[in-house]
Amino acid sequence: MKARALIEQISTGRAMAGLGVAAAAFILLGTVAALWQNPFFVRMTPAGDWEIALLALLALLTGAYVTVRRPFCSNKTMGAGGVLAFVGIACPVCNQILLLVFGSELLLTYFEPIRVYVAALGVVIAAWAVVYELRRREGAAPREAPALPG
Repeated sequence: MKARALIEQISTGRAMAGLGVAAAAFILLGTVAALWQNPFFVRMTPAGDWEIALLALLALLTGAYVTVRRPFCSNKTMGAGGVLAFVGIACPVCNQILLLVFGSELLLTYFEPIRVYVAALGVVIAAWAVVYELRRREGAAPREAPALPG
């Protein structure tokens, strides 16, 4: 019953904003990570099906977070999950920051085999952020206004 009451609290506008953010996140992050051919970015390592699936999960969780988040809440957990998932999904050789810090040989030798786990960890952190916001929102349900004296 709590979930039903929570769903009823979500306005249509917030739900539409969440869907829009989910679609935009999927398209933008997938294009930047070059998970499909596009004129802007070229991927140096082949993309697997798991990368698109994890990107879809991340996009859905991002949309859900936008839908359920409370005003003035902390976005650090969702941001950390999103960054980890994107780093795991993106091409390690194309990621200039990782390439500068670690070098191509280290990236391909040590990071490439664990990329899927890094991306999955990011998705799990993002899911935790959504669940946390749902529980916080559930606890912050509007209460009846106190009766005025007199």
